[in-house]
Amino acid sequence: MEHRKDKKLVIGVIGADVHAVGIRILEFAFREAGYQVTNLGVMVSQEEYIGAALETGADAIIVSSLYGHGELDCRGLRDKCEEAGLGGILLYVGGNIVVGKQDFSDVEKRFHAMGFDRVFPPGTSPEEALEWLDKDLGVQ
Repeated sequence: MEHRKDKKLVIGVIGADVHAVGIRILEFAFREAGYQVTNLGVMVSQEEYIGAALETGADAIIVSSLYGHGELDCRGLRDKCEEAGLGGILLYVGGNIVVGKQDFSDVEKRFHAMGFDRVFPPGTSPEEALEWLDKDLGVQ
C-alpha cells in the first residue's frame, strides 16, 4: 500500500466563485492528513486545474463550488483531462454545486455522467472526503 505523503492533490474553487473559506479548510485537513496539496484558490478555470495537475503529477483534482453554478462550470472537465493525458486522474466535486433545492441522488447521477468519481453534498466533512480519498487512491 502507498502512503498519503506520496499522493498529490490539486484543489480549488471553480468558475466565478469567490468562496475561499471551505477550500482553505480542505487544504488544511488534507495537508494535516499527509497529502501534498496544491491549492489554486478561487475563480479557477478548468484549464488551470489541468495545468496544475500536469505540472505537479497530481493523483486527484478536487473541485469545490459554493455559488450554485458548479454543474455548468464542471461540464467537459473529464474530457479535457483525457485530452491532456490525465484520463485516469481521480475527479472529486463538492459543495453547493447546483442551483436551488434538488434531490442529491439526481445531482450525483448527473456529475457521475460528467465523469466525476465522487460527488459530495453541501456540509460534507473533510474527514469523509479523506476516507474516500484514502480508499480511491489506495493509501493507508
